Amino acid sequence: MTLLAMNTSKHYFDGTVFPTPLQHYKAIHNVDIDNRINITDAFMNLFSDESYHISRFISKEFESKLIQLLQSNSYDIVQLETLYLAPYIDTIRKYSKAKIAMRAHNVEHEIWERITQNTNSAPRKWYLNHLTKKLKKYEQAQLNKYDLLIPITARDLDIFKSFGFKKQSIVSPIGLDGSAYHENNKSFKRDISLSFIGSLDWKPNIEGLEWFLKNVWDKLHQDNPTLQLHVAGRNTPDWLLNKKIPNVIMHGEIEDASEFINKHSVMIVPLLSGSGMRAKILEGMALGKVVLTTSLGLEGIDAQHLKNVLVADTPAEFSKCLNWAYNQNGQLQTLGANAQKFVNTEYDNLSIGENLLNAYQSFYPTASRKKVRGII
Repeated sequence: MTLLAMNTSKHYFDGTVFPTPLQHYKAIHNVDIDNRINITDAFMNLFSDESYHISRFISKEFESKLIQLLQSNSYDIVQLETLYLAPYIDTIRKYSKAKIAMRAHNVEHEIWERITQNTNSAPRKWYLNHLTKKLKKYEQAQLNKYDLLIPITARDLDIFKSFGFKKQSIVSPIGLDGSAYHENNKSFKRDISLSFIGSLDWKPNIEGLEWFLKNVWDKLHQDNPTLQLHVAGRNTPDWLLNKKIPNVIMHGEIEDASEFINKHSVMIVPLLSGSGMRAKILEGMALGKVVLTTSLGLEGIDAQHLKNVLVADTPAEFSKCLNWAYNQNGQLQTLGANAQKFVNTEYDNLSIGENLLNAYQSFYPTASRKKVRGII
């Protein structure tokens, strides 16, 4: 398997040394992409039928590297990660006979529909609605260009089918290696504390956190004066880092997410928009923590309220869940243990990977033991 990655300005990575989890690739290539929002381009896009969400990921340098790899290797599968690589389908068809798979992390336009709904500013709402309509049109137009569609939830697959998708598909959720997550139950022996962790340059994360701090935290803090909320995330904006809120500790970017999550008994994920699955919820559960999230946050994850997760959608429901947690007399750890067992059973990386590999091998029925060569 070969990896070709966009090294975007937003999530720039030093491509000279790759971490151990990536060392199973035969080769890794990355191309620097400046996909920052440009005010002039954004304005001019108002007069174009193109999706500005998509156009920011079109790069001649990336296409050139893709062509080079396709010409020098014979691939069986090209797996595209997210809709933002769909512009390169014609290039792949021209230079390769490989089957094209799209791993859809989300229903992309749905994220922006929800963000638009939660926007109060009339001009901003109009602009986001305009962009979202073009993104939706583009997303629907690409669906039957893939040989295999790989949504990460059954719900997302149903949505794609409602838009006219008719080709081969397999649901392949986010998977975890349970052995890589080591729970530390000391947090359950201390007073309850809350953690929040997520990239804070992703709109749904910052939107959800702002809502929680504005609408939920004051009441929680009044009812439980010793309760603390610890917030961590990559690219935390300065205004949030410098915000002074009683018992809310801003950590910014941290080195070890698992260590951070393990220090606190309850992990909050107050999402109001987004789509697909939330990896951080699965990671929190894999560490045996109690995850408190919204119904939307839990989309695509078949966990149950009070059995292996806590679910709240209103300030009153968040307070009710925290009061419930305080009254468990040391039994809160049981809910975390149930969560860990659930994730290890339902979201095992190897089982999910085996199912996907079988789907790929089905393209080659005369060679059941074929070693599938791919680029992702």
